[in-house]
Amino acid sequence: MSMRKQFVTTTEAILAEDKKVVLLLGDIGVFGFRKSFESFPSRVYNIGILEQATIGTAAGLSMSGLIPIVHTIAPFIVERAFEQLKDDFAFQKLGGNFVSVGASYDYAALGATHHCPGDVGELKNIPGMEIVVPGHSGEYDELFREAYANGNPTYFRLSERENAEKYPVKFGKAHVIKKGKKATVIAVGPILSRVIEACQKEDVTILYYTTITPFDSETLKKNCPSGKILLCEPYYSGALAWDVMNTFSGKPITLEFAGMPHEFLSHYGKDSEHDEYLGMTPKGIYKHLKKLIK
Repeated sequence: MSMRKQFVTTTEAILAEDKKVVLLLGDIGVFGFRKSFESFPSRVYNIGILEQATIGTAAGLSMSGLIPIVHTIAPFIVERAFEQLKDDFAFQKLGGNFVSVGASYDYAALGATHHCPGDVGELKNIPGMEIVVPGHSGEYDELFREAYANGNPTYFRLSERENAEKYPVKFGKAHVIKKGKKATVIAVGPILSRVIEACQKEDVTILYYTTITPFDSETLKKNCPSGKILLCEPYYSGALAWDVMNTFSGKPITLEFAGMPHEFLSHYGKDSEHDEYLGMTPKGIYKHLKKLIK
């Protein structure tokens, strides 16, 4: 099951279980939720292509004691409605869930208007905003159920691609994939399978992060014997750099990056072709790892 299908399945189940939950769609996923419109007509709405107004409406619902879930593609929910996420939710400390699809360049052929590699870095600038990047549909189900009613604004970044295997992830915690001595590799969300392939012959630690904010510094501190860290992120590289450096405040570390460069993708093609161009492949990640170890 894809993450997007899992989102529908999980949301429909929670709508049936929790009468406080309200779903707001931005003209995306309407067909997928066709049964929900019939089953919960007073709690499922297609607001349309009105992202700022949708976030504002969701904030009002939250203030009235309901738990909103807002869904559309990443550039529309994050970049069009950034001010509303900041002022209406985070500043007022309201709980809500913002579930996107399409980032970073899952909609590769649609160009910059539908790409959103900057979402994580942008949302990290909003105090109190929680950020979740699952790497598998099953992980999304567990993470969403754990966090959706915690009273905080939470962004769930879904991908059209996922890792080959599901891991026992927990909200706010990193998962140790394997331990080694030469370096520590941080893999975020759906880039994990590529990281595992790149590191399979190397004596390194791999830490898997699905919760970006709050950041699990404790697990990183306990699993970095070398002081050398490779940060692998499926969005604009460096969003977690401050968190990593702050973890080792006052201690020297070496930090290498294997994420998406800060550039527009002006050539049209498949997501796999963008991976090759950007070096976000097992081969590209391995080059960064060898540079770090040497």
